[in-house]
Amino acid sequence: MSPGSTGRIRYSAIPEVPAGTHELRVSARGKKEYRETVSVTAGQESTIDAALADLEEPKPKPPVETPTWGVSALTAGTVKENPKDRLKYVWIPPGTFMMGCSPGDGACGPNEKPAHQVAITKGFWMGQTEVTVKAYKRFAVSTGAQMPRVPKFSGWNKQDMLPIEGVSWNDATAFCGWAGGRLPTEAEWEYAARAGSTEARYGRIDEVAWYSNNGGQQTHEVAQKRPNPWNLYDTLGNTWEWVNDWYGENYYPASPKRDPPGPDSGQLRVLRGGSWYNKPKDVRVSNRSRLNPAVWGYNSGVRCAREVDIP
Repeated sequence: MSPGSTGRIRYSAIPEVPAGTHELRVSARGKKEYRETVSVTAGQESTIDAALADLEEPKPKPPVETPTWGVSALTAGTVKENPKDRLKYVWIPPGTFMMGCSPGDGACGPNEKPAHQVAITKGFWMGQTEVTVKAYKRFAVSTGAQMPRVPKFSGWNKQDMLPIEGVSWNDATAFCGWAGGRLPTEAEWEYAARAGSTEARYGRIDEVAWYSNNGGQQTHEVAQKRPNPWNLYDTLGNTWEWVNDWYGENYYPASPKRDPPGPDSGQLRVLRGGSWYNKPKDVRVSNRSRLNPAVWGYNSGVRCAREVDIP
């Protein structure tokens, strides 16, 4: 027997095959084995056309992608300390969530609508707390940057574990860059702050936030309230937190579904989370505020993100 060019096997008569039912098997290198049940009648000849198909080569497995930030197999809420600013950071895994006005939240403004699905395609590290006075002092000493003006109602110059406040967007960007990171995007911030929750807050407001009713008109030491399910503290209340995006009043209807970066340009930058000064209607995970990036707000603070692994 020899293989033909079309993959068929040409063979001569096979002598002395007894009458009855037989299984015919034909094989050749690089071909799938041919099988057929054949009935042989005494005194008659049978011709079988055995077409041998090519063997399918195994499909190569796709290469395993190594994240550019150098981490693998991390779970949500994993905590590491950043040796540069000596603050703790939490691992935020990639995922999909509904961004914008939470279901049943009657306090939403037009700029929080429509709620829309967003995919965060890359994991990242997020500051477990707002940047503290102690960390900002370390930055100021290292870079020669000026400390923010101390508000009359604040004692943060005497308490290192209070969140820094009174920083502009420019200040916040400079700090995060020094610490080896960046400001989170608005979508990353809300995704991390929600931590899988679809509610306006991940718990009762007095349990999770310092705001106008319980804050005593001042900031409080970080990490005193209950953290969200991903181990982030004070995402609501205490200080507003700058994010990277330009503010767009009507950005949501046109927002990309994957990793939205915010508008290409603008005059104001976005802040999130509310502060000690704000009423409950403003201390919600979807609420959006804005300010000139060169201007410091007396209750504006910062929380950094970073993509690279933390040693």
